[in-house]
Amino acid sequence: MTEHEHEHEQEHENEQESAHDGTDGAHDSTDRADGAGHVSTGTTTETGDAAAAIPELVIISGMSGAGRSTAAKCLEDLGWFVVDNLPPALIPTMVELGARSQGNVARIAVVVDVRGRRFFDNLRESLADLAARHVTRRIVFLESSDDALVRRFESVRRPHPLQGDGRIVDGIAAERDLLRELRGDADLVIDTSSLNVHELRAKMDAQFAGDEEPELRATVMSFGFKYGLPVDADLVADCRFLPNPHWVPELRPFTGLNEEVSAYVFNQPGAKEFLNQYTELLQLVAAGYRREGKRYVTIAVGCTGGKHRSVAMSEKLAARLAAEGIETVLVHRDMGRE
Repeated sequence: MTEHEHEHEQEHENEQESAHDGTDGAHDSTDRADGAGHVSTGTTTETGDAAAAIPELVIISGMSGAGRSTAAKCLEDLGWFVVDNLPPALIPTMVELGARSQGNVARIAVVVDVRGRRFFDNLRESLADLAARHVTRRIVFLESSDDALVRRFESVRRPHPLQGDGRIVDGIAAERDLLRELRGDADLVIDTSSLNVHELRAKMDAQFAGDEEPELRATVMSFGFKYGLPVDADLVADCRFLPNPHWVPELRPFTGLNEEVSAYVFNQPGAKEFLNQYTELLQLVAAGYRREGKRYVTIAVGCTGGKHRSVAMSEKLAARLAAEGIETVLVHRDMGRE
């Protein structure tokens, strides 16, 4: 299965679950690292001076399977407050709540899923209401060819939400007919027929990231090889080439957080050189991740038990990344297990 088809499977499952209650909820891109090991939580917004400033609004719609979820996640990573499958009648209310947030919700993205004429009429009324309030809004429409959509639905072995007792192509035709007018009103139409997930994110970045380079958030995780590799690791560094403080009786009870243990580790031949060169390598990798639209990276640093060497190295590495402007979270997975 391709990356785009995998994304489509997740999107389609979300659509099926939300068809009954109309909304999956709101997602707020909130994790921020103040430095290595320190994480603050709060809404990421463009802070305004006026308490009742009207938020900027983007409406994401389009064909089922064309990449709405990916587009929404991209805006979420750029700091937008994202609401998935909000009933169209509630869009003006959402904007009003944002205006009352004292600048805490300055950019709102709403994903709408048009499944019937009544639903579509509600959307038209909401758009007219927003226009009367002089709300700045943009409509992003995700388009794809019939062939590409059929392949994606067949790859996940699920029916199109509008096909009923007919074929997938019947559902696609019905949805395309319902969305024709909205597509004509769209400010941005993106054809994802030949795009993968990364290419779609790049197009969204080009439209909404401005001149800012996409953020990269790193998790630095120490671990012990004897407890297994972290399943979510993107990169793995092995510190077992350094002498183990475990075999030094006066250091054995302590962890890599202890200054004496850390000094012992970094006084070993190759330790400082490894830290310097691995940091340089991560800077190169980070630049590539940004270009590819990757927002999160987990760097696993291992030793035998995850207590001494990997902890000391992770502390220094996380501090280096934070100093380079990469938002960093530090986790010691296996420290204390012995």
